[in-house]
Amino acid sequence: MHAWPASEVPALPGKGRDLRIHDTSTDGPLTLTPGDVARIYVCGITPYDATHMGHAATYTAFDLVQRVWLDTGRQVHYVQNVTDVDDPLLERAEATGEDWTALAERETTLFREDMTALRMLPPQHYVGAVEAIPGIVPLVERLRASGAAYELEGDTYFSVDADPHFGEVSRLDAAAMRVLSAERGGDPDRPGKKNPLDPMLWMAAREGEPSWDGGSLGRGRPGWHIECVAIALDHLGMGFDVQGGGSDLAFPHHEMGASHAQALTGEHPFAKAYVHAGMVALHGEKMSKSKGNLVFVSRLRADGVDPGAIRLALLAHHYRSDWEWTDDVLDEAVARLGRWRAAVSRPDGPPAEEMLEEVREALADDLDAPAALAAVDRWAARQEETGGTDAGAPGLVSRTVDALLGVAL
Repeated sequence: MHAWPASEVPALPGKGRDLRIHDTSTDGPLTLTPGDVARIYVCGITPYDATHMGHAATYTAFDLVQRVWLDTGRQVHYVQNVTDVDDPLLERAEATGEDWTALAERETTLFREDMTALRMLPPQHYVGAVEAIPGIVPLVERLRASGAAYELEGDTYFSVDADPHFGEVSRLDAAAMRVLSAERGGDPDRPGKKNPLDPMLWMAAREGEPSWDGGSLGRGRPGWHIECVAIALDHLGMGFDVQGGGSDLAFPHHEMGASHAQALTGEHPFAKAYVHAGMVALHGEKMSKSKGNLVFVSRLRADGVDPGAIRLALLAHHYRSDWEWTDDVLDEAVARLGRWRAAVSRPDGPPAEEMLEEVREALADDLDAPAALAAVDRWAARQEETGGTDAGAPGLVSRTVDALLGVAL
């Protein structure tokens, strides 16, 4: 599966700072000091509907992570998956009468278009669940052979008790986990499981549903969590720098994925930091495909909204915060984009070196994008009020906003 085209990242004078970010597994700040190549895995979409603002907010956050790392002189090895076979996709296809593969391909294509418009840096490896199945099957077989997995009525489950570190990612107690498991795709009430929290690794073929050769597992399809584990281990290995996604993935998805990988390898941790973006609401409720309360990136683009304004609307909120999308949020972003473009259109202006360092400092401090925007706002205000004589300042501001915030002026 191919990703989307990369936009050029301008070079900036000097060097950025190491990223200090909030780690869910410790509930505290962690300064990341990768080697020459920083490694990040961000969980992708299940392509049964278009990219909404909750998706866009999450991917913007991890786009900032990459941009901060690039500014330090590192290379970035970024991997993202596409869950192109799963219950929600199959259910939507059945409800609409559309072939599930056609639905997945159409929505994945639209996602790529949205990511291109929003100037998200693409992953080096963009991998679908279906194409990962040949690598998933042997992992499940290994887990079963080691006693970390078991069969139940033809399905194969992972035993969470096989990982002594289970629970360290989300830091939830068993009761809270059970509630979230039921809400987020698990089956804690299924009789016969060793532990109600045990997640499915391989689902035996169901009548009328797609299935693949599972070797000794029989025909079927993979569970949700093992998909990402197989892709991450294949392309990044254990101990990569950041596992990212929305806050609703901390449990069960990232918790289970970590335990799968740790049971497979005997190594710990799966990722050095677990980083989660907040939820975006509309009309008082979290944006959700199941609720239908969505604002789509593609719809805004079709209505003529500048993608740079959409991105600024997202950046105006700290990535870990839960916030609500409103018309005012977008209107303020459109106005900000206009002010910035007017400010950099002049032939000269006030010196911008301090602004660059303020943006760097803000982003290195747990991706404080609102503070970074405020630094650019201050320069634009000085430009409007008094101007300046530095002929290089407008260009430096444009390159800073492009390279570090991903907005083209």
